[in-house]
Amino acid sequence: MDSSTRPDPNPDAWITQFGRVLRARQHVGPKHLGEPAPDEATLRELFAAAAAAPDHGRLRPWRFLVLGAEARERLGRAFADALRERDPAATPEQAVEAHDKAFRGPVLILAIADLRADEPDVPSAERLVSLGAAIQNLLLAATARGYASGLSSGRAMGSQALRQAFDIAEGEHAICFISLGTALRDKPVRPRPAPDEFVRWI
Repeated sequence: MDSSTRPDPNPDAWITQFGRVLRARQHVGPKHLGEPAPDEATLRELFAAAAAAPDHGRLRPWRFLVLGAEARERLGRAFADALRERDPAATPEQAVEAHDKAFRGPVLILAIADLRADEPDVPSAERLVSLGAAIQNLLLAATARGYASGLSSGRAMGSQALRQAFDIAEGEHAICFISLGTALRDKPVRPRPAPDEFVRWI
């Protein structure tokens, strides 16, 4: 066991700080996020944290797309096209509103689950759990660095417009967007359920 994986001989301070990070993490919607935001070097650190997620079979059943300016414009068009896919009667104003959602928040990441591998010992549900763990690692790492974050999805996630815009293959699924930045307003921490509300000792 090397020094990077050896347990801390005096972990109390570390546990206390980790508890603070857990309590501080909360959802902040993309329209309430602004600068400063993580730069590329910091994002690489956040993705390194994501890579520590449980991954049965080492399938790495997930990938992430960091959307730059051109990709956001593509996303905006995909949002508008997805709206028209599901509602041919959508107005031009509604299409513009859908398009503009792509530009909220300074950093936008698309999380994609990869369920293609033929591996019966690792069912799809377990692969989605792995993606969820990767996302949570990323969110906690961002919180520890002082950044706010939020997840968003919506009916466009499964649309042909979105799949085509970002070359999402058959067997892959766009799961959610991750927005990162600095909270533009204070938000009270929502109450969390007590363990006895969701745990039974049997």
